[in-house]
Amino acid sequence: MDKNLGAPLFDRVALIGIGLINSSLARIIRRDGLAREITACARTRRTLDKVKELGLADSVTTDPAVAVAKADLVVLGTPLGAYREVTENMASGLEPGCIVTDVGSVKACLERDVAPFLPEGVHLVPGHPIAGTEHSGPEAGFAELFEGRWCVLTPAQGTDGVAVDRVAELWRRCGMTVQMMDGAHHDKVLAITSHVPHLIAYTIVGTATDLEGDLRDEVVKFSAGGFRDFTRIAGSDPTMWRDVFLTNREAVLEMLGRFSEDLVALRRAIRRSEGQLLYDVFDRTREIRRGVIDAGQHIPPKGPKDNGD
Repeated sequence: MDKNLGAPLFDRVALIGIGLINSSLARIIRRDGLAREITACARTRRTLDKVKELGLADSVTTDPAVAVAKADLVVLGTPLGAYREVTENMASGLEPGCIVTDVGSVKACLERDVAPFLPEGVHLVPGHPIAGTEHSGPEAGFAELFEGRWCVLTPAQGTDGVAVDRVAELWRRCGMTVQMMDGAHHDKVLAITSHVPHLIAYTIVGTATDLEGDLRDEVVKFSAGGFRDFTRIAGSDPTMWRDVFLTNREAVLEMLGRFSEDLVALRRAIRRSEGQLLYDVFDRTREIRRGVIDAGQHIPPKGPKDNGD
């Protein structure tokens, strides 16, 4: 389907929280006419002033209930730890038939923090567009962010099929491939592909930060590609990632335990000069990289702020 053809998918879209993901979505909705009206909700007037300056929404408010009034699609884009409070605050403004979705990287928690507070007749279709950069805020978004990426939807059994199809079509219009998945399974997959790698990056950069002054300065000065990548990941929004780790605690701890065991084995191999074991591990893990390349997921999205390699 040509994403530039056809009537708008929605009449009124309410974006609750407007950081990197929702501001990128707003740009696409604007560009391709996917909705007749956009309203944006954020905690601070400063953020909303930036939204108005960038022309990302027709109206702005700090009140979630006002934002969702007469909306047929609501997209939660706040940190995960704010989901319950935001849902409770916006519930009085939701109308039957409205679809509530989100863009968070943990999904099972929506059955606890969102679903119980939605009025009768409101459809919940949890979603996770797997795309991003280390930048945040409405000015960080760009319309190409989602091109060629995956979006996972995790609707509960019995969710209205039309609502699911409409959310799926929105993300397809953004250039994404949509995959349905169980929420708990999604959280385990993302724990190893995203959450634990971020935790490792934060740890390594933290270790470098705690080095003695001269050594720390030289680490920064002579950063090689691997360390540069870690610093990019560790530059991500701290509030968002704090909530990810606390919300997806069990899956992260499970995958972190497996990683820790493998790391101990490699440490032992280095101590014992077991070169063949190290080679075998490194050779086997190259297959994962080849798979990432074959899947077309090896090139990170480059936004307006990404000027380096």
